[in-house]
Amino acid sequence: MYEDYSHQSVPSKKYRELIGTAVCVFNSNNGFIIENILRIDNDKTYNWFELTDRTSGRLSKPIKETITKASNDSIANLFEELVEIRNRIIHSFRITATEAMSSDNDDQILATKHKNSGTQEIITEEYIMNFIRKNDELSSKLYSFRGY
Repeated sequence: MYEDYSHQSVPSKKYRELIGTAVCVFNSNNGFIIENILRIDNDKTYNWFELTDRTSGRLSKPIKETITKASNDSIANLFEELVEIRNRIIHSFRITATEAMSSDNDDQILATKHKNSGTQEIITEEYIMNFIRKNDELSSKLYSFRGY
Protein backbone atom coordinates (compact mmCIF):
# COMPACT_ATOMS: atom_id res chain seq x y z
CA MET A 1 0.00 0.00 0.00
CA TYR A 2 1.19 3.52 -0.71
CA GLU A 3 0.17 6.81 0.87
CA ASP A 4 0.37 10.31 -0.58
CA TYR A 5 2.85 11.33 2.13
CA SER A 6 5.41 8.57 1.43
CA HIS A 7 6.72 6.88 -1.67
CA GLN A 8 7.56 3.77 0.35
CA SER A 9 5.16 0.86 0.59
CA VAL A 10 3.60 0.44 4.03
CA PRO A 11 1.35 -2.10 5.73
CA SER A 12 -2.42 -1.73 5.68
CA LYS A 13 -4.16 1.06 7.58
CA LYS A 14 -5.52 -1.45 10.11
CA TYR A 15 -2.05 -2.86 10.81
CA ARG A 16 -0.57 0.63 11.20
CA GLU A 17 -3.47 1.59 13.48
CA LEU A 18 -2.71 -1.39 15.70
CA ILE A 19 1.00 -0.50 15.80
CA GLY A 20 0.10 3.09 16.72
CA THR A 21 -2.29 1.91 19.42
CA ALA A 22 0.37 -0.43 20.80
CA VAL A 23 2.87 2.41 21.08
CA CYS A 24 0.30 4.72 22.70
CA VAL A 25 -0.90 2.27 25.35
CA PHE A 26 2.67 1.34 26.24
CA ASN A 27 3.66 5.01 26.53
CA SER A 28 0.62 5.63 28.72
CA ASN A 29 1.64 2.81 31.06
CA ASN A 30 5.23 4.05 31.10
CA GLY A 31 3.97 7.40 32.38
CA PHE A 32 1.63 5.67 34.83
CA ILE A 33 4.56 3.63 36.19
CA ILE A 34 6.48 6.87 36.78
CA GLU A 35 3.44 8.45 38.46
CA ASN A 36 3.17 5.49 40.84
CA ILE A 37 6.90 5.50 41.60
CA LEU A 38 6.77 9.18 42.51
CA ARG A 39 3.58 8.80 44.54
CA ILE A 40 5.14 6.31 46.96
CA ASP A 41 8.76 7.48 46.88
CA ASN A 42 8.69 8.89 50.41
CA ASP A 43 12.46 9.44 50.44
CA LYS A 44 12.20 11.58 47.28
CA THR A 45 14.95 9.51 45.67
CA TYR A 46 13.47 10.04 42.23
CA ASN A 47 12.02 12.95 40.31
CA TRP A 48 9.85 13.18 37.21
CA PHE A 49 12.57 14.68 35.01
CA GLU A 50 15.12 11.99 35.80
CA LEU A 51 12.64 9.12 35.45
CA THR A 52 11.20 10.48 32.21
CA ASP A 53 14.71 10.67 30.72
CA ARG A 54 15.29 6.96 31.38
CA THR A 55 14.56 4.32 28.81
CA SER A 56 11.71 2.05 29.90
CA GLY A 57 14.10 -0.81 30.61
CA ARG A 58 16.04 1.36 33.04
CA LEU A 59 12.95 1.86 35.21
CA SER A 60 13.28 -1.62 36.72
CA LYS A 61 15.36 -0.50 39.73
CA PRO A 62 13.02 2.38 40.70
CA ILE A 63 10.02 0.05 40.23
CA LYS A 64 11.57 -2.57 42.53
CA GLU A 65 12.54 0.03 45.14
CA THR A 66 9.04 1.52 45.28
CA ILE A 67 6.14 -0.38 43.71
CA THR A 68 7.48 -3.90 44.33
CA LYS A 69 8.58 -2.99 47.86
CA ALA A 70 5.06 -1.70 48.63
CA SER A 71 3.21 -4.62 47.01
CA ASN A 72 4.71 -7.55 45.10
CA ASP A 73 6.61 -8.17 41.88
CA SER A 74 3.61 -8.67 39.56
CA ILE A 75 3.72 -5.11 38.18
CA ALA A 76 7.51 -5.21 37.75
CA ASN A 77 7.40 -8.59 36.00
CA LEU A 78 4.59 -7.60 33.64
CA PHE A 79 6.23 -4.27 32.80
CA GLU A 80 9.54 -6.04 32.11
CA GLU A 81 7.76 -8.43 29.75
CA LEU A 82 6.04 -5.52 28.00
CA VAL A 83 9.33 -3.64 27.60
CA GLU A 84 10.79 -6.66 25.81
CA ILE A 85 7.77 -7.00 23.50
CA ARG A 86 7.78 -3.25 22.84
CA ASN A 87 11.46 -3.48 21.93
CA ARG A 88 10.69 -6.26 19.48
CA ILE A 89 8.03 -4.05 17.82
CA ILE A 90 10.12 -0.87 17.77
CA HIS A 91 13.31 -2.59 16.58
CA SER A 92 11.50 -4.64 13.96
CA PHE A 93 12.12 -4.76 10.25
CA ARG A 94 9.62 -4.72 7.41
CA ILE A 95 9.11 -7.77 5.25
CA THR A 96 6.90 -8.78 2.38
CA ALA A 97 4.68 -11.45 3.84
CA THR A 98 3.09 -14.41 2.14
CA GLU A 99 -0.67 -14.92 2.35
CA ALA A 100 -0.16 -17.56 5.03
CA MET A 101 1.72 -15.06 7.22
CA SER A 102 -0.68 -12.16 7.12
CA SER A 103 -4.25 -11.11 6.52
CA ASP A 104 -2.77 -7.92 5.06
CA ASN A 105 -3.74 -7.79 1.40
CA ASP A 106 -0.84 -5.42 0.82
CA ASP A 107 1.64 -8.06 1.97
CA GLN A 108 3.67 -5.64 4.10
CA ILE A 109 4.22 -6.60 7.70
CA LEU A 110 6.86 -6.34 10.43
CA ALA A 111 9.14 -9.05 11.77
CA THR A 112 11.68 -9.12 14.57
CA LYS A 113 14.78 -11.01 15.57
CA HIS A 114 15.11 -12.02 19.20
CA LYS A 115 18.40 -10.68 20.47
CA ASN A 116 19.88 -13.65 22.32
CA SER A 117 18.45 -16.61 20.44
CA GLY A 118 18.59 -15.10 16.96
CA THR A 119 15.18 -16.54 16.17
CA GLN A 120 12.92 -14.47 13.99
CA GLU A 121 9.24 -13.85 14.57
CA ILE A 122 6.51 -12.29 12.47
CA ILE A 123 4.70 -9.44 14.19
CA THR A 124 1.17 -10.44 13.32
CA GLU A 125 -2.00 -8.55 14.17
CA GLU A 126 -2.58 -11.12 16.93
CA TYR A 127 0.93 -10.46 18.34
CA ILE A 128 0.10 -6.75 18.48
CA MET A 129 -3.35 -7.38 20.00
CA ASN A 130 -1.80 -9.57 22.71
CA PHE A 131 0.60 -6.73 23.51
CA ILE A 132 -2.30 -4.27 23.71
CA ARG A 133 -4.25 -6.66 26.01
CA LYS A 134 -1.22 -7.12 28.29
CA ASN A 135 -0.91 -3.33 28.50
CA ASP A 136 -4.57 -3.19 29.52
CA GLU A 137 -3.81 -5.73 32.25
CA LEU A 138 -0.88 -3.61 33.46
CA SER A 139 -3.02 -0.48 33.45
CA SER A 140 -5.61 -2.24 35.64
CA LYS A 141 -2.89 -3.38 38.05
CA LEU A 142 -1.50 0.15 38.24
CA TYR A 143 -4.96 1.64 38.90
CA SER A 144 -5.54 -0.95 41.60
CA PHE A 145 -2.12 -0.25 43.13
CA ARG A 146 -2.77 3.49 43.11
CA GLY A 147 -6.01 2.86 44.96
CA TYR A 148 -8.35 5.27 43.17
